[in-house]
Amino acid sequence: MVRFKRRGLLCTPEYRSIYSRNLESLIVKLTTDNGLEGWGEALAPVGPEIPGNIISSLFKPFLLGKDPRQINVIWNKLYDSMRERGYFTGFMVDAITAVDVALWDLYGKSLDLPVHQLLGGAFRSEIPAYVSGLPEKEMAKKIERAQQWKQQGFNAIKLHLGYGIKEDVEIMNQLREHLGADFRLMVDAHWQYTVPDAIRLGRELEKLNIEFLEAPTLPEDVDGHVEITRSLDMAVAIGEAKRTKFQFKERLVKRAADVLQPDVGRVGITEMRNIAVLAETFGIPIAPHLSVGLGICIAATLQVSAAINNFYILEFQPSVFPNANKLVCNSLVCEKGRYLLPDGPGLGVNVDEAFIRENCSNPLLLTNGRRLS
Repeated sequence: MVRFKRRGLLCTPEYRSIYSRNLESLIVKLTTDNGLEGWGEALAPVGPEIPGNIISSLFKPFLLGKDPRQINVIWNKLYDSMRERGYFTGFMVDAITAVDVALWDLYGKSLDLPVHQLLGGAFRSEIPAYVSGLPEKEMAKKIERAQQWKQQGFNAIKLHLGYGIKEDVEIMNQLREHLGADFRLMVDAHWQYTVPDAIRLGRELEKLNIEFLEAPTLPEDVDGHVEITRSLDMAVAIGEAKRTKFQFKERLVKRAADVLQPDVGRVGITEMRNIAVLAETFGIPIAPHLSVGLGICIAATLQVSAAINNFYILEFQPSVFPNANKLVCNSLVCEKGRYLLPDGPGLGVNVDEAFIRENCSNPLLLTNGRRLS
């Protein structure tokens, strides 16, 4: 588990979720008996020791001695291991995710190929990105920061709102006025609205040509999202809280969204591919969620994003990115509105293990007992 700065929890009035005052993440290294190493990361911004303990207590006995190339078999056996007890989401799948990413990294390194090649090839070598958030409190500062991003070549920004319909609309109105009609703007409402209010907000945002409304109401309310999606001409985006193809299936069948946002740090590479293929059969694009994942998570996200046919756009967190890059020796790049795809074997990044050990509490290292040919 990696942590920057001191431990502590933070609650903010506009968001329901608990946040850590630090950047926290679950990092796992898998090692084969012929010396290959695979690195995985799960998005665990609060309590990374919880999925870490699941791996060490439940998964480790199963993983030792298995052939790490059997990725789909391993995913299903880990998922099945606690399924009958109802543990098929949350921390359980976070733990599976960290292992899954590490297995794909191992597999790529064993063949000297990047993961996107193992997934069938890259549709793109540059990944279109939008800036996530303008953290300044004053509106003038938000506008100034947005204009700076525009000058740097970015043409899309998502605002994290949910302050109330009037205030949300006023913020977006001012940004539209200063950035111009062609600049792409999105809104993340962080599940703050009832269904009727989300529809009211959406109708106002449509007048400003906002590209999508993310997380408009509670994530469990599938039928509410169906009503919002049917009521609005603008796209509705959901998915960061969901973990598996099984959860996304119901939302696809009911047409509860126009854009899906699974997070590789929560679903892993195996399920991200499955979710993307499933969404493609419904004509739904994938805009991967990417919040506080660090270098390994970002690299995994880029590998999958390159290989997704129905890819839409990827999130870029400028406040996280410099720290995320501290975990890898060959820095990831996001500039002029796009990420560059790492082309090395596996995830395409070289992990700085010395840095991780210096910043890691309760290191979790697994050794696999089978040799890769």
